[in-house]
Amino acid sequence: MIDGRALAAKVRAEVALEVAELRHVGLATVLVGDDPASEVYISLKQKAAQAVGIDARDIRLPADTPESELLALLADLNADDAVDGLLVQLPLPGHIDESAAVEAIDPGKDIDGIHPMNAGRLYLGRPGLVPGTPLGIMRMLEEYEIEIEGARAVVVGRSIIVGKPIAHLLLQANATVTICHSRTEDLERHTLDADILVAAVGRLHVIGAEMVKAGAAVIDVGMNRTEEGLFGDVDPSAAEHAAYLTPVPGGVGPMTIAMVLKNTVTAARSRRDRPPETPLAKHVD
Repeated sequence: MIDGRALAAKVRAEVALEVAELRHVGLATVLVGDDPASEVYISLKQKAAQAVGIDARDIRLPADTPESELLALLADLNADDAVDGLLVQLPLPGHIDESAAVEAIDPGKDIDGIHPMNAGRLYLGRPGLVPGTPLGIMRMLEEYEIEIEGARAVVVGRSIIVGKPIAHLLLQANATVTICHSRTEDLERHTLDADILVAAVGRLHVIGAEMVKAGAAVIDVGMNRTEEGLFGDVDPSAAEHAAYLTPVPGGVGPMTIAMVLKNTVTAARSRRDRPPETPLAKHVD
């Protein structure tokens, strides 16, 4: 079993040292409305940030906040030098355009890695901020010395926060990558070919043990809540075939928050290295 909790603790300790070195790292999280799941996620991120010494600002707005007011707030936070990382918790209330809100965030402060500028940089293989879950998966593979170069990697799921970015990261690490999704025919034919299998569709036990290649590394991103508890996309019996498997809970989940903190430090370092903007010269006739 890949111990996500232990590795996340290691990453948080690294972040704490970097925060101490930088002396100040600022994070602002914005929550609009009172969605219970979103409140839990924000509270976990705030608690984790404060524990590593990040100056974390917790901004809560009523559910009926106008879109214009949210965009104005984001503009203020973009301009605030005390804020290195900026995160808007999704989903937003229906009257707010999520794309407009995401695109209003300074790409250099986008610690969720979902701004089109950061997505484009990932596509082009250039440095940028990447979503926390895919970063966490890559760190797990590195920590457990799972060979990526030359491996056959299969990603089940094509979301913009997990499926697509992890496919790009694996491709950049020289894996041969296949992306499967809800329209893929004969899913088992693809998964049985995977040396590295990433399941990220949010469907309970969609990957059965018979769909896992012997000796594969299996990363289960799924978090499916049932009356019996929290379960992943991969049936636990897959452990009989897999060489490595992430448990649910205790696998990818803790790593996601740890890597968001890592992104905050990355953003802070990048902002400090960025040369100051030169004012445009006034045109004189």
